[in-house]
Amino acid sequence: MARPEKLKLPEVLAEIKMSRAAFYRMRARGQAPRIHKLPNGHLRVNRTDLDAWWARCEDNAA
Repeated sequence: MARPEKLKLPEVLAEIKMSRAAFYRMRARGQAPRIHKLPNGHLRVNRTDLDAWWARCEDNAA
């Protein structure tokens, strides 16, 4: 079984076309995709978590 893809924050921001500041505001409100913080402080987002977040956004827009 393949390991899930881990996206760097700049990759996520580019995909969702959002600034870092806007993303952090959304994260503070609990509305951002699930984030994993590595021991070195870097952030990663699982591809499956990002796809699920996109699906929730589409459901809320309908």
